[in-house]
Amino acid sequence: MLDLSGSCGDGYVSKGRGFMRVLFVCLGNICRSPSAEGVFRAMAPEVATDSAGTAGWHVGKPPYGPMQAAALARDIDLSDLRARQFVAADYERFDLILGMDAENITNIETVRPVGNKTEVRLFTDYAAHSGMSEVPDPYYTRDFDGALDLIEACARGLKAALDAA
Repeated sequence: MLDLSGSCGDGYVSKGRGFMRVLFVCLGNICRSPSAEGVFRAMAPEVATDSAGTAGWHVGKPPYGPMQAAALARDIDLSDLRARQFVAADYERFDLILGMDAENITNIETVRPVGNKTEVRLFTDYAAHSGMSEVPDPYYTRDFDGALDLIEACARGLKAALDAA
């Protein structure tokens, strides 16, 4: 199992590919996970990233307008992203799957193929200092900047873990 908890063990090279592939997952794939993808791809362009939602309500749609505006105010352009639903095949496509909250993790795990060992973690595991156990959904809280602050902290922690590997 790939250990990216801060004292990295197996390292940056995963599954013999020579690079890391990270999937960010939330509920609808229009706020938190596309923002995490956009923030992290700006911080670590050498890492392949994508995002998905556990629900299929918004498939094919761009990130939510207010989320895009908040991200763009930080020079993070999400306009090229489109929502898609998480599928079991994502376990084979990605080396690390990061959920935004515990419910996302539960939903991700329900479709795990038998015997698959892809690591699934909470994104907030990479910002333990924040005291947050999940990234609150700004679609409901309306706190787009607060969500981005936490997403940036998590992304910095993830990048540090990968760089230390």
